[in-house]
Amino acid sequence: MLLEPFHYEFFTRGLLSALLAGALCGLVGVYVVLRRMSYIGHGLSHAIFGGAVVGYALQLNFYVAAGVWGFLAAVLINTTARRRRIGADAAIGIITTASFALGVAIISRARQFTKNFEAALFGNVLGVSWQDFYVIAVAAALCVVVIFFAYKRLMFATFDPEVAPVYGVSTAWTDTLLALVLATTIVVSMQVMGVTLIAAAVVIPAVVARQLTDSFGRMMLLSTLLGAFCGTVGMYLSYYVDVASGASIVLVAAGLFVLSWLYADLRQHRRVRAARAVAARPDVRLLE
Repeated sequence: MLLEPFHYEFFTRGLLSALLAGALCGLVGVYVVLRRMSYIGHGLSHAIFGGAVVGYALQLNFYVAAGVWGFLAAVLINTTARRRRIGADAAIGIITTASFALGVAIISRARQFTKNFEAALFGNVLGVSWQDFYVIAVAAALCVVVIFFAYKRLMFATFDPEVAPVYGVSTAWTDTLLALVLATTIVVSMQVMGVTLIAAAVVIPAVVARQLTDSFGRMMLLSTLLGAFCGTVGMYLSYYVDVASGASIVLVAAGLFVLSWLYADLRQHRRVRAARAVAARPDVRLLE
């Protein structure tokens, strides 16, 4: 029964794509969560949607148009957010909503290709081709290589951004690099998760991993594995329950979050009880 879906080639492509996209989202999501950039992930997905619509209207390749637009939006957000009079949240809100509105305006103007962007909005992993899978695989490999070589700089800028420049770590450069990696992740995962769900796929696995460990290295590994797990299990559920794949992937991740939250709360409760028990015991040395 578990092997039945593999009789269909589109399911195999979708499963592999969801596994890779989920793992990539989980890996990049660690930095997004620790640096409190969740809103950037949500905003970039909307900005990239606008770029995809513009590219379609100009008859450009989806990944080229969405990628270039996403990179420009990421750099523009970082540049604008560094201005003292404009906060990061305001910069994200202005740039991303304007880009998304541009896409909606073009769609409403040329109604003949409205349905083509339903997959970008809500995800259509079963419509992923082998070419899309190869793009996801190459993008995931590139992101892993970038994070590997910039691991120490990214970690330094994440945990101590004020001291990092003193030791020669440029926070401006690392912020831009991370934003570009995040934009790449969103571009290649959009067909799988959709604009409306990609932010949850990036954030939830990292939040779950954070509740299970205090080690940065273990958190990155655990978040990556959780993202891959959610992608795989979500695909299976979407096949048997007959629901949208992107939605089922996110719901699996949300279920894991609830379980991790209960586990973390129970562990904290046990620690408090143990501390109270130790405090209630008489000090033998004082008695002596």
